[in-house]
Amino acid sequence: MKKIVFLAATVLLATAILLTALKKPDDPDKNKITGEKRQTAVKAQPLSGSAEAKEGEKAPDFALTNLSGQTVKLSDFKGRTVILNFWASWCPPCKAEMPDMQRFYEKNPDVAVLAVNLTNTETNENAPLDFVKKNGLTFQILFDMDGSVGTLYRTVTIPTTYFINAEGTITRKFIGPMDEKTMAGFVAEMQKGEKGRRNRAKIF
Repeated sequence: MKKIVFLAATVLLATAILLTALKKPDDPDKNKITGEKRQTAVKAQPLSGSAEAKEGEKAPDFALTNLSGQTVKLSDFKGRTVILNFWASWCPPCKAEMPDMQRFYEKNPDVAVLAVNLTNTETNENAPLDFVKKNGLTFQILFDMDGSVGTLYRTVTIPTTYFINAEGTITRKFIGPMDEKTMAGFVAEMQKGEKGRRNRAKIF
């Protein structure tokens, strides 16, 4: 009887050892792919601490990734007029507005248009790219992967657009879609104000 028990125990032990030896280790390529995906989903980097995005104040700086995978900072456009727009591909007013924004940009290449996609709200990762291609957008498209820049700029309703002057100050926040004429009017008003300030500085 003892012999049978000992034999059974030996067989069970050998089976356990064999199963352990045959168990596949973690696939290193699988981990590599996961790592690559994690690197691709670059998160936003607010750069201005607790600064608030509001009219009359300096626009909070940030860094986001563009279509080419390059990191773009708002501060890269210091000295230029900037239109900072927040949008999503599923938003009907955004769809209505974008063709006008493209037409405005084509006529005013000196104005930097930064269109921040609220990527964390997209249900399909290809939707923003399809949207850009369909509308033939050629200005800067930036991806707010975790929504932190949208939060920084208090974007609750989209589209929301900030007009930022050459000094980096927010001159206007506009909620809702705009046509080309409205954009041109706001920019002309902002640049006229900048010219007036420069002239007064020369006098004094």
